[in-house]
Amino acid sequence: MTYDSYYTETAFGASEVPQQERSSERSWIMRFAKIRLPWGNTDEVCPVSFVEDYSPNDLRKQEKIETERDEQIAAGTYSPSPYELIDFHIKDDHERFRYALLPASSHFWIYMFGVGRFLFFLFLVVGILPYFFEISTANKSIWDSTKTIFIEFFSWLLGLPLLCWAIGSMVVKHFPTLWLKPSRGPIWELNRRTGLVTVFDYKNNGEYQKNGTIGELTAPFYEFDAYIATSPDSQGMPMNVLYLAHRYRNIMINFGALLCPGPEVQPACALWDFIQNYMDVSRPLPDLPQYEEYRHLDPTTADYDRRTGRNPRFWIDMDDATFKQVVREMHQRVANIDTFQRPNLMAAYVTYVD
Repeated sequence: MTYDSYYTETAFGASEVPQQERSSERSWIMRFAKIRLPWGNTDEVCPVSFVEDYSPNDLRKQEKIETERDEQIAAGTYSPSPYELIDFHIKDDHERFRYALLPASSHFWIYMFGVGRFLFFLFLVVGILPYFFEISTANKSIWDSTKTIFIEFFSWLLGLPLLCWAIGSMVVKHFPTLWLKPSRGPIWELNRRTGLVTVFDYKNNGEYQKNGTIGELTAPFYEFDAYIATSPDSQGMPMNVLYLAHRYRNIMINFGALLCPGPEVQPACALWDFIQNYMDVSRPLPDLPQYEEYRHLDPTTADYDRRTGRNPRFWIDMDDATFKQVVREMHQRVANIDTFQRPNLMAAYVTYVD
């Protein structure tokens, strides 16, 4: 397969960006962001969670599952799981990075599980000091004081979050049909093969579409700019999130669901570098665990791996100690990222008015 037959004419290459129109006045973006990030001179970095969430052990388990499935298919004994037939609208491979969220009903059970567990341990720790103070000042025996405290105080302080934890855990682990459901559709897509960015529109002139159709707002990747928006959380701490905003139209992606907002700007900058590297077909796919099985399917990446002699099982055969070291190194590289010292290479192709 040649490059020309695989990548479309709109595919993005950092050295082949066309000249563009003067950027439009976009006062609307200033309500969300103040810092525009420069294009180009990227590092081989990504948010650390992109590495941590795909350990070699997880890759080996997945490989084993797929091997067993192939053997069962060949033997004619394979029975697919009901969830294999569900489209969760999520894709992350050599062609496209498509993102979707689980519906609110799914998040309800996840939050019941996670928040219940968190509050149980929080209230347990917080209640230790009052417990010892009460038994030391009470006129009853330690046993009677303890029984009274647990009946009148801890029974509801710990009981309610423990109950939520137990119910949520039971549903999540043993009754997936109750909570694991697909959303109505994807939110956005970055397509490496075509070089296009798509935002899926579920509204029509401000009203939700009722006929089940999904609108698509699509534009070339090079017509977008990245911004970091900063806003206070409930405690007044500054929280930073990455946005991708079209230079000429009201198209915007909030990456806050992909990468949780935080007080530091470096993770958002690392995400911007990752996005540029992923979309740039003049360079190989980012060398991350989740892309290892797809590297031979992307022409630029396959050619790079042949020339460099990259081990095709680099990640999946990695031992735990080495993986932990790689994660630590990525933490350090993200912390040392130099985004704000870089020139904006896109300025050679477009005149900015803001």
